[in-house]
Amino acid sequence: MSTLSISIIQTNLHWENKAANLLMLEEKIYSIEEPTEIVVLPEMFSTGFSMRPSSLAETMQGSTVDWMKRISRDKRIILTGSLIIEEDGKFFNRLIWMMPNGSLGYYDKRHLFGFAGEDQHYHAGNKRLIASVKGWKLNLQICYDLRFPVWSRQQMTETPDGTEPEYDVLIYVANWPQRRSHAWKTLLCARAIENQCYVVGVNRVGVDGNDIPHSGDSLVLNPMGEVLYHMANDEDIFTIHLDKQELTDIRAKLPFLKDADRFHIQP
Repeated sequence: MSTLSISIIQTNLHWENKAANLLMLEEKIYSIEEPTEIVVLPEMFSTGFSMRPSSLAETMQGSTVDWMKRISRDKRIILTGSLIIEEDGKFFNRLIWMMPNGSLGYYDKRHLFGFAGEDQHYHAGNKRLIASVKGWKLNLQICYDLRFPVWSRQQMTETPDGTEPEYDVLIYVANWPQRRSHAWKTLLCARAIENQCYVVGVNRVGVDGNDIPHSGDSLVLNPMGEVLYHMANDEDIFTIHLDKQELTDIRAKLPFLKDADRFHIQP
């Protein structure tokens, strides 16, 4: 059974300042000396959670995607986080999954945060992205998606040997405000328990351009919902090694997923 190494970067962000954020994040990424396979950045890591996409959006051929490609190649890591992307005249809060060979996948945030007007400026995605690394499967989601458990709900898939869960790790990148940190921590724990998977939640710290404070509270939880890592308030870079055998043992000992409801999500 393999392990999977994931590095979390919990950081303050320079409001709507791409150059400053990319310089800061590059220094943090290159400071990681421990071997790692995936580096996870917060939601809208190049700008903060801005509702000014017409001024800040880039294309998939833009400088930030090129930056991700260069960092991923040079550090030999998978680099992921979301940024503002324009495509066909529409704006998306898009998570990029950048691999060292320059190949990428992406996920457009499904649930747009209407309370802050995100649904007035961005278009919602309608497809999940489940990536594969070393035999692990990772479900990649963004911030407000956390409040909608159907979108992350584990389903059993058919294999030549029977059925198996469709993913092993659930990742959320976020700009989740401090005032609702209790919901953030509680829902991350619930997603781990109900889906019998590891959960990685990466949030920012600091006060954004709308004077909204963020406490971070980045978390890694095992499939029992037990905390493997938690950091509140402070910037931090942390690498954790997830154990596939622990996941397999929990699922075998407590085979709850076989009793789950079967369903189909409409686009």
